[in-house]
Amino acid sequence: MTEDYLSRIAAALEAIAQKLPNSDNSTPNPALGPENAYHWQGEIGTLLAVPKVSRVPLEMLRGIDTVRDILLRNTEQFARGHGANNALLWGARGMGKSSLVKSIHADIESRSGFDRLILIEIAREDLETLPQLMRLIAKEPARFIVFCDDLSFDKGETSYKSLKTILDGGLEGRPENVLFYATSNRRHLMPRDMIENERSSAINPNEAVEEKVSLSDRFGLWLGFHNSDQDNYLAMVSGYADYYGLSIGTEALRARAIEWAATRGARSGRVAIQLVRTLAGEEGKAV
Repeated sequence: MTEDYLSRIAAALEAIAQKLPNSDNSTPNPALGPENAYHWQGEIGTLLAVPKVSRVPLEMLRGIDTVRDILLRNTEQFARGHGANNALLWGARGMGKSSLVKSIHADIESRSGFDRLILIEIAREDLETLPQLMRLIAKEPARFIVFCDDLSFDKGETSYKSLKTILDGGLEGRPENVLFYATSNRRHLMPRDMIENERSSAINPNEAVEEKVSLSDRFGLWLGFHNSDQDNYLAMVSGYADYYGLSIGTEALRARAIEWAATRGARSGRVAIQLVRTLAGEEGKAV
């Protein structure tokens, strides 16, 4: 090879290096933009901004007053830089677990007196990359709620080990500016038949499941969401109807609500808001 040819190769390589994000000559790309909500893309290790989060005002969530107040107080403490716990919201479907997390975040962001609070959603499939996310945000001048919706583990899965390391234990542990919130239909994050199967086939049944079951113990807050009774369900429907200014009468609304729940075999906040969307559509209103 001629000296001129080698010089051209060197120049080309230098030009490529100038464009690489980790190049010594480049300015590192910031992890965060102006948005206060992001989705973690574990495969490529980046945060994707979510300009508009799908959520409802906190005052619209009915029938979960006790758990709402506990989680709100915990999140406020964290946003002030005070002590706070990771939280597991478990229980019945459609009772507002994930809606509560998003609504509390929005409520605190709308008020003054708190540090910048950022919500990061992580998919269950990306939990193995959780340590990478922690390193990325640990030194950021903000506070973070890392949120995993519908968290559970089935037989053969090992990603729960990454979560255990972050929650409690591990050399690095959880950064001081991060809390982890999760929702699940299972209190112990694994199906009962899996627990029983592990116990029946192990030499030491208790130790066989302890590692997985103890994951839920590492959440400082366990907040239970239970199936709604009829009075609570009707209160949800009435509250949503009032919020959206529906003109349907009280007795007609009650009758429609009872019929709607019967056809779906459930009474929950999700069922209530689905009815209200239908009624709003009938009145020509948007929800």
